[in-house]
Amino acid sequence: MLNKRMIISLSVLIFPWLTVPFIGVKSFVRFLPVATFANLVISIFTIIANRKKWFKNNNPLFSNAPIDLTYILGAHFIGTLWIFKLTYGSFRKFLITNIVLDWINIFLFGGFLKKVGIFKLKRMSPSMYWCITVILAVVLYGYQYIIEKVIRQTNSKPPLHVVQSEQRF
Repeated sequence: MLNKRMIISLSVLIFPWLTVPFIGVKSFVRFLPVATFANLVISIFTIIANRKKWFKNNNPLFSNAPIDLTYILGAHFIGTLWIFKLTYGSFRKFLITNIVLDWINIFLFGGFLKKVGIFKLKRMSPSMYWCITVILAVVLYGYQYIIEKVIRQTNSKPPLHVVQSEQRF
């Protein structure tokens, strides 16, 4: 039988994925590397945070996992895709969006998760956690900028066979 914590965890994992068709294939593929990188960074941060007892996850779906897979594979991953789709190209818009959404996520949603017993900050203040997530957002924007730059440079170079044939003359 599903209890309240189980329903909330399933919602955090499944509901964001229902919005993926609205992202579009092109945007999904374009921002997939940065969303994957974001999940890697958050996963590493979570493992460190658990060891340092900065916060505690009591996720009922993956109770033995060292990271909160429902949040990382659900809301965080899809949220990253959406934020980049809607704001990439305007760093100011991106930063303001992340500042606001991270604040809502940590101070409002985090408070709710604490009440239901899923997530609790222990040796880390909400303000510190918020600062870390905002700094991560800036790093992610830089990561995506580099990816876009490399793709543009790669697409502007002539194919290898053309370069080789030109060198013969």
